[in-house]
Parts: sequence; C-alpha cells; structure tokens
Amino acid sequence: VGPMAGIISQSMPVFIVKNETFGNLSFGTMNEGLGKVLRYGAYSDDVIIRLKWMETVLYPTLKKAIEKIGSIDLKSIISQALHMGDELHNRNRAATSLLYRVLAPAITRTSADSENAAKVLEFINSNDHSFLNLSMAAAKASLDAARDVEYSSIAVTMARNGVDFGIQLSGTGGKWFTGPAPVPDALYFAGFSKDDANPDIGDSAITETYGLGGFAIASAPAIVGFIGGSAKDAQNYTLEMYEITASENKAYQIPYLDFRGVPTGIDIIKVVENNILPFIDTGVAHKEAGVGQIGAGVLNAPPEPFARAYMGLAKSIDDTKERL
Repeated sequence: VGPMAGIISQSMPVFIVKNETFGNLSFGTMNEGLGKVLRYGAYSDDVIIRLKWMETVLYPTLKKAIEKIGSIDLKSIISQALHMGDELHNRNRAATSLLYRVLAPAITRTSADSENAAKVLEFINSNDHSFLNLSMAAAKASLDAARDVEYSSIAVTMARNGVDFGIQLSGTGGKWFTGPAPVPDALYFAGFSKDDANPDIGDSAITETYGLGGFAIASAPAIVGFIGGSAKDAQNYTLEMYEITASENKAYQIPYLDFRGVPTGIDIIKVVENNILPFIDTGVAHKEAGVGQIGAGVLNAPPEPFARAYMGLAKSIDDTKERL
C-alpha cells in the first residue's frame, strides 16, 4: 500500500509487515515527508534526489536496525498513539515518536557511518508522517486476513485513484465496486482553493477500513480543529461510525469516549440501510502534476460504491443458492 498517488517502482524499498496470527504479509513504501513529494504528484530534481537517498542511505540503515531489533510491534505503537492524540492517518506525531524511540538505539549501534545515522534520525524526527505507511500496512495485513468469508458484508478495502472510489467486500472476492471520488473539504495552503484540488486519491483509506483515521478521529481532535471544527465534532464523527460497523476493537481504545474500542468492520448493509457514509480524513493533491500537496481535510465516502456492493453481495448470495 502507498498513500496518495501510491507510486511503487521496482527499485523502491518497502516495509514488510507480518500478521503474526494468520501469517500473511503486507508491504508499504517509506514515507517521503510532506509538501513537494512523489506521492502528491511532484517529480522535480529535489524529489528524485530524496528518493535516491531513501534507497541508498535510509533503507540500508533501517534494514540493519530492524534486523538488530528483530521485529517492531506495530499494534502496541498504534494502541499507545491513540492515547496520545493520533488517529494514525492524518496525524501520526505520537506514533512516529514512539517508532523513533524503538529505532534510535539500534540505528546508532548498527550504522557504520555516524553522519548517515544522524541524517536518518533527523529525517524520521522531522517527518511526523513517518509512521503513516506502517499504519497502512498494519491495517492491510489485518484486513487481508478477513477476506473470503462467505456471504460477509464487511468491507476489507477502501481505496481511491483520483478518479474513482472503490471498495471490496470479504464476501465477494476481488470484485471492485466503484463510484466517483469526491473532492475533500479542506484547509488549503495559501494561494490554493478547492478549484485547484484533485479528487480524493490513495490507498490510505485502508486505515479507516480498519477503524483508524476518520473512524478514530475522536482521539485526534486537533485534526478537526485544523479545519475549523471542535473536539465535540470529532467525537460525533466517531460515534456515528459505530452505527455502520460490526464491532469494536478493544485493542485500540479512544480515551475521549471512556476508552471505548474503535468502530471496526464497515458493514455495507448498515451503510446503505442507515444512510451513513464512512468518514475519512485525507491530504489534498493539486489537480496538475508537479505541484504537490495543497492542503488537508475531511470527506465522506461517496454512496455509489456501497449501493453497488449491496446489490453485488445480494446477487452473489442468490447465485450461490442457485448452485446448491
């Protein structure tokens, strides 16, 4: 998985995340930071220079450090970060800090070049989104284990490509159900407006599919404050998501809701019948290639994919019954 444009080429190193219970793997790119970066459509010389540095310095330094550590418990970091003001999509400051604490001793002990070690630590420390790609990969590793449950109406993927918004269900295999991707309501950087924005894009809505991001925004009221909302608004957004989910994840608790587990397992039947759409927080890319990020904000998923998934699941169930 990759945020925003989600570009992954053959030479780009990735994180490998293992679901320890079921054994399946997921993969995520390393985060470049914010602003003019590849995932937001920028491709200037400084973007390429940074990517080459990530390939030749950041990657081998992290590889040695993680091999020294053995493994990093992402579930524990996510759980703690939710108690520290993160929702693990648009706000990852606490999770990145916790990751830094795990990595720093191993980096200093395993790097043969002290200057490279310092630059890697500075890069992680200066990028509050360093953990985002790991939260996405953790979400995918968990959700992939929920695939292929017969008749299940639970969404296992939500993704956007800048044109369409698509979902997949546990009970309908690899079939995509799509609709037009919306443009986020956002706080735009100086000089930009909604007219400049590309429709929503990226794999990062896998975090909401997992119960994080917009579904856990009560843990990160600062995000809503960023676009002019209140802490109460953040709580209400999360409370509404309980109306369209199958369960609560007690491993991931929200302090502001008396440590209630995050709403987990989007049930598309509930989405359609309750007329409540998943709430997502997201970054905003310029509609023209090369400009990069122009803001951040929130949006609801479009209704069309869920209505089509509802009908598709019903047809799948009918077809199965006819074959019996």
